[in-house]
Amino acid sequence: MELEMLKTIIEKTLGRNMDAITEKTTFVDDLGVDSLDFFQILIDLEETFDVRIAPEEAEEIVTVGDAVETLRRVTKEEEMENNLKKLEQTIGYQFTAKSLLEQAMTHSSYANEKHLGKLGCNERLEFLGDAVLELISSDFLYKKFRNNQEGELTKKRASMVCEKSLAYCAREFGLPEFILLGRGEEMMGGRKRDSIVSDALESLIGAMYLDGGFEPAQAFVMKFILNDLEDKRIFYDSKTVLQEMVQEGGNHPVEYRLLKEEGPDHSKSFTVEALINGKSMGTGIGHTKKAAEQAAA
Repeated sequence: MELEMLKTIIEKTLGRNMDAITEKTTFVDDLGVDSLDFFQILIDLEETFDVRIAPEEAEEIVTVGDAVETLRRVTKEEEMENNLKKLEQTIGYQFTAKSLLEQAMTHSSYANEKHLGKLGCNERLEFLGDAVLELISSDFLYKKFRNNQEGELTKKRASMVCEKSLAYCAREFGLPEFILLGRGEEMMGGRKRDSIVSDALESLIGAMYLDGGFEPAQAFVMKFILNDLEDKRIFYDSKTVLQEMVQEGGNHPVEYRLLKEEGPDHSKSFTVEALINGKSMGTGIGHTKKAAEQAAA
């Protein structure tokens, strides 16, 4: 599409048909474009695609292919910038260092594809965000459940900040759509994987902590993760909720039985059955046995 539009703009500027134009065609030697014509072509490109091509980028353009690649890169960069602005609006926080937000959304597959290096993905931010989240959630539970002992608080925290619960919270405000994935990971359904989504959420927390300190990170966690805990618990900790209900009724512990396992190693699907007193109460499907058990509960 970009090449065809560029051909049209060139023809309009030079006033003649250019059927033989390819990406290898040079502006000066092959087309005879002077500086004024080239300037007009750039202006028309910017207006047509609603982008801005910086002077230093324009100086690097020699062939039609260079112009197409520059246009695609600038369009992608502006699209990414607009997405990050949308994410900032969603979470209610404006980053001072935009690069931190971009890195928080950069999965390792995207970093590898773009040759950003081992430190270009969000893994270090995830490490930091995990620690910040643990502190915030521990502080919250310590103050909220004043009569609970350490073991009970530890169990509550583990269920609140586990992979499945974080992925659930992230999906509630649309975080997966902002994650930058490599093409292979995208095709494999990576945007739907709990591990990738929960890691991105922790990375976002780490980025907010570095950018603005503890207070904005805490406000974000309280608003998007530690809100409506009881309602969320039914979704992300169904096994514990069901077990508590069964114990209150004096029944035997819930048992889970694997019914089916299918699919290749990189994309397994498990079907599990939940039983109470030997009676089947429901089945669930998931990419891991634990996820299938949660679905069955």
